[in-house]
Amino acid sequence: MNTQQVSSLLKKLQTELESGKPIDDSLRDSLQQLDRDIQQVLSKPAPQAESDTSSIESRAQALEARFESEHPYLASMVRDVMDALGKMGI
Repeated sequence: MNTQQVSSLLKKLQTELESGKPIDDSLRDSLQQLDRDIQQVLSKPAPQAESDTSSIESRAQALEARFESEHPYLASMVRDVMDALGKMGI
């Protein structure tokens, strides 16, 4: 999995969010911040990116849990993004 594929998954998730059942502002803001942070990590060389990953991973897991309970149809997409990042070592 490469950065382009992860970016594609993030865009697909954003599209689903915009076209699906409305989500609360807090969840949307958290997801948008996570998206920005992931994009920033993806733009860095691997050694620099590794230092930023634990925060991203924990926030992604928390968002996945919220999606699972509030928007189960999107939880699998969040898991796909997390899996892709894990395969990249992020």
